[in-house]
Amino acid sequence: MRVIAGDFKGRQLVAPRGWKVRPTSDRAREAIFSVLGERVGGAHVLDLYCGTGALAIEALSRGAADATLVDRDTRAALGNVERLGLGERVELVRADVLRWLGKREDGKDEPIFDLVFIDAPYRLADRVGQELDSQLPGLLSEGGRAIVESGARRPLRIDSLPRLRQRRYGAADVSIYGSAA
Repeated sequence: MRVIAGDFKGRQLVAPRGWKVRPTSDRAREAIFSVLGERVGGAHVLDLYCGTGALAIEALSRGAADATLVDRDTRAALGNVERLGLGERVELVRADVLRWLGKREDGKDEPIFDLVFIDAPYRLADRVGQELDSQLPGLLSEGGRAIVESGARRPLRIDSLPRLRQRRYGAADVSIYGSAA
């Protein structure tokens, strides 16, 4: 697994063996960022269920301003962030994603994100979908995009935002949601 384009093009990302992480394929990441295009430059990024951090790191490589990565276990992402020297642009949050989102509701002046990547474990799609659906509109800036990767057999659906694009990459369904702005 590698960074596809930008400042860190070709740099390897590590997914520790034996860990239960399923990084987004190079092919899917390339397609996602091709669609996002210039929206990435200067963007504030949120990567939920970040795993190795590949999606946020790809965004940072392509000019995103900063990224918040959230997962129960951030060790894999931390290793990649440190290897690439991205510590000043990345906030790593070690927490259950749904609990973290619930705590955000209580806070004031919470950051709003231009890009939200969601790559929940495929087996959790049914359980987390409704909660994510209710939270997403409050996370996105005007004209922001939510990029959701889930299993193609049982895709995670977001009904609170219009789906702008959907593609299948092997066993993965990738949908992009957001307003038309």
